Amino acid sequence: MKGLSIEERAIAVAQYIIETEDTVRGAARRFGISKSSIHKDVSQRLIKINYPLAMEVRKVLDKNKAERHIRGGMATKLKYSHCKEEQLQAK
Repeated sequence: MKGLSIEERAIAVAQYIIETEDTVRGAARRFGISKSSIHKDVSQRLIKINYPLAMEVRKVLDKNKAERHIRGGMATKLKYSHCKEEQLQAK
């Protein structure tokens, strides 16, 4: 992402999030910048640059926020199912 202006980066991040429905955390990993920068790009800067795109990415972020408790629960379930498997294999 080097060489892009902040405005270009905000648009690129927004398009990525919309296309992939990825989370802020996932986009931060993909673009190699902090979660705070991603969030500021799509929630503050983008509104001034491209309002319709900002509203579109807001829908994806709201959906991700609504589903995060489910993803957290699934991650916990997966973690403990691996623990049980390891315990059974150790016996």
